[in-house]
Amino acid sequence: MLKIAFIAHDRKKDEMVNFVTAYEHVFTDHQLYSTGTTGLRIMEQTKLQIHRFMSGPLGGDQQIGALVAQNKMDLIIFLRDPLMAQPHEPDISALLRLCDVQGIPLATNVATAEILVKALDRGDFAWRELVHKYKPGIGELGDIK
Repeated sequence: MLKIAFIAHDRKKDEMVNFVTAYEHVFTDHQLYSTGTTGLRIMEQTKLQIHRFMSGPLGGDQQIGALVAQNKMDLIIFLRDPLMAQPHEPDISALLRLCDVQGIPLATNVATAEILVKALDRGDFAWRELVHKYKPGIGELGDIK
């Protein structure tokens, strides 16, 4: 069971809902997270249960980023709107940087998301179990493993 996060900018929310609906059968057996409105929209259109954080501009990107920093996230699908300036751009950049640092697969468009979800469906993410088992990091109570 992997931990997967969904984030979508306003003009990409319909696209995210359609994408997650199309692959609902793949996401069913995983722990799902999302920023506020995106998660609500997905839950309204599917049977998936999603732990919702705050809206992105209110800190939801940072809440997901905190899980990434602790290596407690396995995959992020973040449908970004590259044609619209975002007021919380520094938070977005920090999240992308954290994914690079921790080696967390991140899709920022549907084409890449589809490739990652098909890999997930095939079982190609088994390597994440090894990451959790052997990678040093911060423990539950802040102790270094």
